[in-house]
Amino acid sequence: MLQFTLYSRSYCHLCDDMLVQLKSALQAIPHLIEVIDVDADEKLVAQFDELVPVLFARKDEQEARQICHYFLDEVKLKAYLNEH
Repeated sequence: MLQFTLYSRSYCHLCDDMLVQLKSALQAIPHLIEVIDVDADEKLVAQFDELVPVLFARKDEQEARQICHYFLDEVKLKAYLNEH
């Protein structure tokens, strides 16, 4: 199963937009989406602070791969989906 992790923050409209677009793009595909608030962990703030939203994807036990940040990159998402 494809698993997506969206690093986000609660007051971020870009984060909300990416989540809505991602759900729409994945309607016909079995998937899991985990939304993680970067502000809940100092290490995540240090890593992703000004980049949120940041989307990662992985299949099963594979290493997660960054797909995009700021806006959903549909071309990169489709390329990833075609690989898996």
